[in-house]
Parts: sequence; structure tokens; C-alpha cells
Amino acid sequence: MASKLVPPHGGKGLVCCLLEGAELAAETKKAAGLKKIEISSQEKGDLIMMGIGGFSPLTGFMGKADWKSVCEKFTMTDGTFWPIPVMLATDDASVKAGEEITLERNGTIMATMKVTEVFELSDAEKTMECEKVYKGEGADSQTDFMGTAIKDHPGVQMVLARKKFCLAGPVKVLSEGGFPEKFPGVYKTPAQLRAEMDERGWKKVAALQLRNPMHRSHEYLCKIGVEVCDGVVIHSLVGALKPGDIPAEVRVDAINTLVEHYFVKKNVIQAGYPLDMRYAGPREALLHALFRQNYGMSDLLVGRDHAGVGDFYGMFEAQEIFDKIPVSGNPAKDLLTQAMKIDWTFYCVKCDGMASLRTCPHSKEDRVILSGTKLRKLLSEGGDVPDHFGREECLVILRKYYAGLTEKVEVKMQKAASGATM
Repeated sequence: MASKLVPPHGGKGLVCCLLEGAELAAETKKAAGLKKIEISSQEKGDLIMMGIGGFSPLTGFMGKADWKSVCEKFTMTDGTFWPIPVMLATDDASVKAGEEITLERNGTIMATMKVTEVFELSDAEKTMECEKVYKGEGADSQTDFMGTAIKDHPGVQMVLARKKFCLAGPVKVLSEGGFPEKFPGVYKTPAQLRAEMDERGWKKVAALQLRNPMHRSHEYLCKIGVEVCDGVVIHSLVGALKPGDIPAEVRVDAINTLVEHYFVKKNVIQAGYPLDMRYAGPREALLHALFRQNYGMSDLLVGRDHAGVGDFYGMFEAQEIFDKIPVSGNPAKDLLTQAMKIDWTFYCVKCDGMASLRTCPHSKEDRVILSGTKLRKLLSEGGDVPDHFGREECLVILRKYYAGLTEKVEVKMQKAASGATM
């Protein structure tokens, strides 16, 4: 039976750089004798996504021309849509174009790479990347963006801390970084998830992006998707987050509990993917849509402040950017997965249920303002969680996690999460 799902990005099917069987064994043996380069957590996640086809059609890390084009034009030099640079860097000045190297993470061989280009980015070029990719329309971006971002924006901090020499070239991926073992049944490759959705006969599928535990607003967004699509994938990031965020295994447990008690299971799939967050707001929403296309999802649920941090982004900037990106008319090069735009959602006491600014006529005083940041702050400080904020079965799991912490990180409240901007 032919798949009804949206085709992978780039027009080449799933482009997977992960080796298997005899090829894997031979390349792993060769890798042991090559020059070894230590990679970052973000680079590891990007590498695995290239391995499993999540970053189709990429086959390696970007060169300078693609870096510049992605920053300035939202496309690679061949015109294929791409919203955020995918970069690899090292401080090892001995790496030369034309040689093969081994990419390692904490002693684990992750891949080999044929280096096709070595280049440096000046401070001015790094600043350009920050301003193009990470600057938004929120309060923190309007005055002294770089000064504020250096202190408070983890994505900008990662760009500025990038090592001196950027390396470009194709990769052969040798490891999935332990994700299949750590998250059995949840971590899924695009091919695995597509097969599962094909078996269910799905065509129109919405993705719910999660880096926080599901509260009632997430649940509401998900159920909107279930109503208008064949199914919804609750697609959680299982890579690295910033300090103060809740680890993936705790979120997965909470989501499983929520699905068990509050969803029709045949309409929902829980899955995980191996990337780290970049906290790039609107640009990251586009990346989330792009790799969801590779996973087979036609729609991305986008609510308030998607992938944001602090007050760097406008409330619905991550929705609006979908209407501003370049469209060539060539479906092989354009982004096909679209944003399912949902207004600010909350629990309204007078409506006696979940609602949004489009459906609820009542005042802010009648509403329970829901946000992952607010939930984390309440739990981290041992505060009471307001009625209708989250499902009690999930809150039990989260309270247990916070009770076991020996060192707590202060959670900074942005205006949108507090409801101050409503």
C-alpha cells in the first residue's frame, strides 16, 4: 500500500547516513585509526538526525556558502529551504580539507567525516548569525539585543562559544548515541514512525512539539489536532536542554500517564527525537516543521511563544514566520509541513473548560494562565499548582522528581508565561 504521508524534505526520499552491518563494522574499524575530534552535545544530535534521515536531504555539516545563505535567505545555496545553520567546529588547527576524521562524543565514536572545507567565522559573522537566526520581535530583542542575549539567550551563547575552525563535509554515522536503549519504544527514526503511521492509514498528521511536561494547554492543543487530523504525534525532544528544564525520562513518564488516562490511544502516538534545543523561537519552529516533514507529519501545532526563551520573541512570531518564508514553487525544495496556528489557550473558570482568546469572552481574572515555565517554577519552589493547571496523575510524577533534586536552578519567568502580556 502506497504511503499517504507527506514526502520527506528535499525530494530525495529519506537520506540516511547511518551505516549498518558489514559497512558499519568496516567503518568503525577504520575510524579507530583516524584523527579524533570531540563534538558538542548539539553536534551529536545534529549528526544522529543526519544518520536517521531526520535532516534529509543533508548528508553532512554545512560549508560557509550554505551557512551564509541559510542565515540570510532561509535556503541552502541550491535553493533548498533550511532555516538554521547545521555546523561543526573544532579548535584543532591541524585538520585539513581532504582528510578523513573521526567524530567522538565523550569517548564514543559517533561518525567519520570527509572534510571538504575548513573555514573561520569572524566575530562580526557570528554576530550576524545571532541577529539573523536568534533575534526576534520581543522586548529582550529590541534594546541591546547582543548585550542581553550574551547573558540570557542559550542559543546565542552557543553560537558565540563555537570553536574556531568550522568543518564541512559528508558524514558516515556509526552510532545513534544510546537513544534507542535509553528510550525504548519512544525514540523512533523517521522510517519507524512513518511505518507506524502508514499501518494506521494516516495522511494528515499533526506534531505536538514538547520540551516541557504536558500541562492542560498542551493537552488541549493536542486534542484540537486529533479533531481535525487523522492523528497526532506527541513528539518530545529527548536531547539536551538548558539548566532548569525537566529531563526527558521524566517528561516521557508524565506523557505516558496522560495518554493512558485522557486520550483515545489509536489517535495518538508518543515519540522522541534526539536533538538539543536551540531556543531560536520562530526559526526553530521552522526547523521543527522541516524535520517533522521527514518524520511524515503534515502539520505542526504552533501555539504561544513556540521554542522561545525569555522575552526575546513576540507572542505569535513563530506562527507569523511561516507566512514570510521563501516559496519557490518546487515541492522538492520548499517546506511542505505547515503550521497549525492556535491562539493563546488557558482554562477559563466561567467557561468551565479549556478555551482560547478566539473562543473565550471573559477577563484575565477568570483564566488560569498555563505555561511550562510557570509550571516548572511552581514545582521547583514547592509551590501549590493551581486547579486545572495539570492533571493530578502527571503532577505526582513531577513533584517526585523535584523532591529528589539536591540542587535547584532558578526558573526565570518571562512576561508571556506569567500572563502579563494577555
